[in-house]
Amino acid sequence: MASAAFTPAQPKDATGVLVLADGSTIWGRGFGATGSAVGEVCFNTAMTG
Repeated sequence: MASAAFTPAQPKDATGVLVLADGSTIWGRGFGATGSAVGEVCFNTAMTG
């Protein structure tokens, strides 16, 4: 597996960041309550219908 991915600097309009286990970061705009949190990202690629 490759080493940590390139991590760009924080964009001016970013209010949130997702930090992955390999150290890569994904910047974006948060919504809801402010503060720090530690959690798990889960997703499902199954299709329905």
